[in-house]
Amino acid sequence: KMPMWPVHTWLPDAHVEAPTGGSVILAGVLLKMGGYGFLRFSLPMFPEASQYFAPMMWALSIIAIIYTSLVALVQTDMKKMIAYSSVAHMGFVTLGIFTFTRQGMDGAIFQMISHGIVSGALFLIVGVVYDRLHSRDINRYGGIVKNMPVYATLFMVFTLGSVGLPGTSGFVGEFLSLAGAYQASSWVALLAGTGVVLGATYMLWLYRKVVFGPADNADAASMSDVSAIEKINLIPLAIMVIALGVMPRLVLEPIGASVEALMDHAGVHMPMPGADPFAASGTDAGGTGSEGVQP
Repeated sequence: KMPMWPVHTWLPDAHVEAPTGGSVILAGVLLKMGGYGFLRFSLPMFPEASQYFAPMMWALSIIAIIYTSLVALVQTDMKKMIAYSSVAHMGFVTLGIFTFTRQGMDGAIFQMISHGIVSGALFLIVGVVYDRLHSRDINRYGGIVKNMPVYATLFMVFTLGSVGLPGTSGFVGEFLSLAGAYQASSWVALLAGTGVVLGATYMLWLYRKVVFGPADNADAASMSDVSAIEKINLIPLAIMVIALGVMPRLVLEPIGASVEALMDHAGVHMPMPGADPFAASGTDAGGTGSEGVQP
């Protein structure tokens, strides 16, 4: 279920065809199964192979982050834009895992949790206006801040979480993943960091167009604000986005022992900046690994 480039094309179509509830489950739960598989099976069962293929995973992650962010920039369907952003965000997950650093793995796990909350909430946000106007076309919306102020506020929280603004859950996962990537290779971190800029570009454009854009559509301008049931669904998610952003230890402390045990079991150790990523396990570029794990 990991939407890695170039086998990611199923995800946007799946989100477009799925109902809102299906998109929430897909984004919040199912997409994380691939990351869990890497952490649960790939690293502990095949540590040397995982480290040998790490450069390839870095390359695929960077391409996923940059390419799908560029594709998201030209989308006019709100669901498709969020779906492509999911591919980019999951690129940070695989990047963090295959840096084989404590920060990278912490960031990958945190990013999976954060993305499940933020992306699921964004699909709920799209579902709210789709129920009223029966359209996901961005160009049909605009100026809804006047008639839907609560919706606009909640939409803003989730948008900033997706962008990775400090103080939101999205910042912690991306920052730790990039910090782990920098320890493995500064170039990898630099290239992956461009995805943060691109992500801010398309998500803020989406928010500006839908919430503050010209109110050319009378139907959109007359939509009612979120109902009580919709508030019950969205407000707890907004609280979690902010709570995890200001108190990341709520996630990092419980997973700390598991991450340490995983690294010890897999025989990987935090490399120094610029160090050979295979040195931690005694595996050279040819994948021989005959020396075994060095203490």
